[in-house]
Amino acid sequence: MTEPGVIKHMDSTEITPQQLAAIHKYTRRPLEAEELYVFKVNLCDNEVDRDGERFTIQSLYRLADLFVGKTGIFDHNPKGDNQTARIFEAQVVADPGRITSAGETYHCLCAWAYMVRSQKNADLILEIDGGIKKEVSVSCAVSQRICSICGANRLTQPCSHQPGADYETPTGTQKCHILLEEPTDAYEWSFVAIPAQPQAGVTKAHLPIFGEEAQAGEVLKAIRQGETSLSQTQAAVLCRYLDGLEELAKAGENYLETLRKEYVRLSGAALPSLEGEVARQICEKMTVAQLEHCNRAMEEASQRRKPVSLQLGGDWEESSSDGNRNFKI
Repeated sequence: MTEPGVIKHMDSTEITPQQLAAIHKYTRRPLEAEELYVFKVNLCDNEVDRDGERFTIQSLYRLADLFVGKTGIFDHNPKGDNQTARIFEAQVVADPGRITSAGETYHCLCAWAYMVRSQKNADLILEIDGGIKKEVSVSCAVSQRICSICGANRLTQPCSHQPGADYETPTGTQKCHILLEEPTDAYEWSFVAIPAQPQAGVTKAHLPIFGEEAQAGEVLKAIRQGETSLSQTQAAVLCRYLDGLEELAKAGENYLETLRKEYVRLSGAALPSLEGEVARQICEKMTVAQLEHCNRAMEEASQRRKPVSLQLGGDWEESSSDGNRNFKI
């Protein structure tokens, strides 16, 4: 199986009637095969990438449906002039002889895209055929970013596990990574220069639940450069992005408040003479990582200080006659 990011050109004589019919769903008039340039591109896979993230197999099948009809551009820049190609067919292909670092059978999302031959894109076609333009990146939205260690959805329940770090689990030492699950939309795919997945040669801009992170980045960049007017589309992208940030901020604030309350409770048991208000003032200056560490340490210390109860209890009393102690059960 070819790696994701590797593009294979299809000669016009190889375009099947079924593929031509699929392409005509997106054209204003029927085009002849000779007018088209068709190529295959592997978009993404279920291997852990350089960001410590991976799509699940179920996510790849969902993305196969979502990416049909989506436009290919450059570097996730949403300008209309950057539109170069369009996907008309996509499918997930498995390689039973290959196992990923997460222990799954390797799966890859493959797609067929077309361009209309013209003088404008003649150089691009030549670069694709020459292997210059081959790395690609996908831009999509997912509603679940699951920690492989604790199972928390990091979009709504931040955890302290760091992608790429090793952690001890009941099944042994595992390297943390993030599972990208439940795709909700696919925005575009781009030709890029630097891939995120070392073996796959694919960079992906998986946009979280709030969506359009890459596009919003371009809008913010333009604003910082002095552009003060926004199109309706740009404004909508920016608003959705800011709404998503607000939701994430609320989730983070709720988690931080939970840690602070736990700190005050645990400090009351560990240091009875410490006033609750003082403990509250102390923890308000702590970071999430510091609070998690202190709470864990106080919880462990509290467990060690618990008195040991005897299985058999009894009373000792002094004998009035000879002073010997009699143990009564």
